[in-house]
Amino acid sequence: MAGNLFFARQMKEENEKNKEKEEKIVMISPYEISPNPSQPRKYFTDEAIFRLADSIRNHGLIQPLTVRKTEEGYELIAGERRLRALKILGKSEVPCVINNVNKEESAHLAIIENIQRENLNMFEQAMAILNLMKVHCLTQEKIAEQLSCSQSYVANKLRLLKISDEEKQDIIEFGLTERHARALLKIKDEDLRKSALKNIIRKNMNVASSEDYIDKLLTEKKKEKSENGKTKIIIKDMRLFYNTIDKAIETMRATGFNVETTKRETLDSTEIVIAIPKCST
Repeated sequence: MAGNLFFARQMKEENEKNKEKEEKIVMISPYEISPNPSQPRKYFTDEAIFRLADSIRNHGLIQPLTVRKTEEGYELIAGERRLRALKILGKSEVPCVINNVNKEESAHLAIIENIQRENLNMFEQAMAILNLMKVHCLTQEKIAEQLSCSQSYVANKLRLLKISDEEKQDIIEFGLTERHARALLKIKDEDLRKSALKNIIRKNMNVASSEDYIDKLLTEKKKEKSENGKTKIIIKDMRLFYNTIDKAIETMRATGFNVETTKRETLDSTEIVIAIPKCST
């Protein structure tokens, strides 16, 4: 009897939980929902939004939006593309799940949702990860744990942020891959990297060709730097040599020798004459 009562109580509690979950789905005007300021996705193409609108028109909205209540109304947590598509369809109300979270938790959920659904391009993913680290003061290891990926995956994503905004725009616009971007990151000189990117785009290079091209560029740059460095080393060594002579002369003078020196520059050499008097016997 006691067991049956316990089972009945469990069923009641479960039904109440399910009822609460169902009650969280409410119909809200899409114009009462403000965008999430922490939305990591920055690029929304009209074509993709219209395709989604057609899908919703034909099959309905499979997943409701996620919002949080604010003093001004509602703020979107997840579902920016869906919200835009629903506005195109002229929906007066849209199904939403109200999640009682604060601003920081909302940013966290928006970033996680976008990364896990793979709706972001490589740079948006990188920025989303960086924002997630800033909002919650998390390490790369902790981020990797939350995203179920390796720490090296997180590190490689963050490295993409070293690319300038202009380069990011070109990489996305011309459909280059993340491997293209990583190869370009080998070039530290920003002007050289921009030039290399334009050449890769102009010649429509695939990843392998781009990597070979960049390796060749870096080899030539290294060779040039090595040759320039060699010249500088020679100059530096000659100065050290002159200093050695000067110190030797100072030492001789300190011991009583009246040493005289003359220095003469020619077109291709420097002549140093040291006159040391003979010791009187």
